[in-house]
Amino acid sequence: MVDPVRFPDIEYPETDGKPMPDGDYQGVFYRYAVQAVRDHFLPRSEVYVTGNLFIYLEEGNPKNRIAPDMYVVMNGGHRFRDTYKVWEEPGGIPDFVLEIVSPSTWCTDLGPKRDQYAALGVGEYWLHDPHANFMHPALAGYRLSGDAYEPISGIESPEGTLTMHSETLGLDLCLQGEKLRFFDPVRGEYLLDYAETLAKMHVAEHEAHAAQAALHAAKSEAHAARAETHAAESEAHAARGPNK
Repeated sequence: MVDPVRFPDIEYPETDGKPMPDGDYQGVFYRYAVQAVRDHFLPRSEVYVTGNLFIYLEEGNPKNRIAPDMYVVMNGGHRFRDTYKVWEEPGGIPDFVLEIVSPSTWCTDLGPKRDQYAALGVGEYWLHDPHANFMHPALAGYRLSGDAYEPISGIESPEGTLTMHSETLGLDLCLQGEKLRFFDPVRGEYLLDYAETLAKMHVAEHEAHAAQAALHAAKSEAHAARAETHAAESEAHAARGPNK
């Protein structure tokens, strides 16, 4: 049996040295998407969620790489990595990819990049374009069927919220105006961003302090009631006089 060819001296850089595009919306949503979905899957240690991290596709060829804005590997294992080398990973190719489209990238994201992800076997490919116009939608999802993608249909509410479901994540992607949110249909709630998480923690702390104060007040009232009862018993004993 011939041993596989190894490339011990090949470097796989963590960055290409180019600044990461980070416009106001792209940066905010990228951070929300990665952190919210990562927090959602924290109880499941086998799920790996990250973004803008190089995926190296071929050992010995560091030029053969991709870097989705966000991706999820359902059996990748939750641990931090500098790069994601497919040949070293038990989860293999990502199961879910989301790209945040910009005016300069939408042609590539909707064309060659989508074809590439289909050829690689990425189960779901999603696009969100906050600059959408009549030429392309603000939210589009594709699910792999055979070796090609089929579009994922969505439902629009009377209020104008577009909802599309990711079978891979078990989550809905909801478009409210230009704002994209993840929604957990099991719990019936949106995944929170960092500010919302802090606000929720603040409310929880306030409620805990209020509950502690109420418990302390109840104990004080109970102590006062026992003191009154003891005083009443003492007065009654004094009124009866000494035992003869």
